[in-house]
Amino acid sequence: MVGYDPKADSRNISSFEVAVAGSVSGFVTRVLISPLDVIKIRFQLQIERLSRGDPSAKYHGILQAGRQILQEEGPTAFWKGHVPAQFLSVGYGAVQFLSFEMLTELVHRTGVHDARDSSVHFVCGGLSACVATLAVHPVDVLRTRFAAQGEPKVYKTLRDAVATMYRAEGPWGFYKGLNPTLIAVFPYAGFQFAFYNSLKRLYEWVAPAEGVKSENLKNLLCGSGAGVISKTLTYPLDLFKKRLQVGGFEQARAAFGQVRSYRGLLDCARQVLREEGVQGFFKGLSPSLLKAALSTGCVFFWYEFFCDLFHRMRQAHS
Repeated sequence: MVGYDPKADSRNISSFEVAVAGSVSGFVTRVLISPLDVIKIRFQLQIERLSRGDPSAKYHGILQAGRQILQEEGPTAFWKGHVPAQFLSVGYGAVQFLSFEMLTELVHRTGVHDARDSSVHFVCGGLSACVATLAVHPVDVLRTRFAAQGEPKVYKTLRDAVATMYRAEGPWGFYKGLNPTLIAVFPYAGFQFAFYNSLKRLYEWVAPAEGVKSENLKNLLCGSGAGVISKTLTYPLDLFKKRLQVGGFEQARAAFGQVRSYRGLLDCARQVLREEGVQGFFKGLSPSLLKAALSTGCVFFWYEFFCDLFHRMRQAHS
């Protein structure tokens, strides 16, 4: 069970173990979904239509983009920015799950609401994600810059990227896209935790779990479903975030097609609507949904797996 449950005996693990479970789940998931993440970011940043009918479009499909990236940049391109991405995943997972457990326990202790309600999970999930975002957003910007750059590379190493960005854009350069990120992450994470909770209850009603394997399958499927629903509902804000994060980085985007500069969230939304139409808000949705299904399913699966492992280890030593 994700979140505080006074009736569950699996809650007797420490805050440190909760943070470790969140970190490891983020680490494993990031390794698996990085190629889809790179393709998604390339789609989101492309001004041209994602269509074979547009001769100026560099990418127009998941398989085509994968083949072209592999041909032009080699297999390592699918893990561009992987080091900052892992810092992001490990730090985000630890802060988010630890905050979520603490917030749901706080709700239980106040006695105002049932900590197991989906509405409580929505609010606590959104707040915990905002806390985690504030902690790791500079790493997210670095990860996006690495994944977005082509050849020749503008940033050679992580240290070079930090020094160059600080020198050219100042400390606030590391917080580009923070507003749409916070606006997007609250409902996205809130929906993730709420739908995960609701889907697990539905799953248990339709097919009561029997044994560890059935429980693991339930966690994986419900996490995947929660990820797809949440991503679809909040996707345009994720696209705006990515466009804003590469502001001031236009020279590295020249090889990929047209580039644009945006003055803020509303200006970005207006320009995308005017030049790319409503469908422009959903560029990269296909790889994003694949990524959301895999990543959210894996995150919840591995988090529950390691929490259960720590619980059993404690029982064995008691």
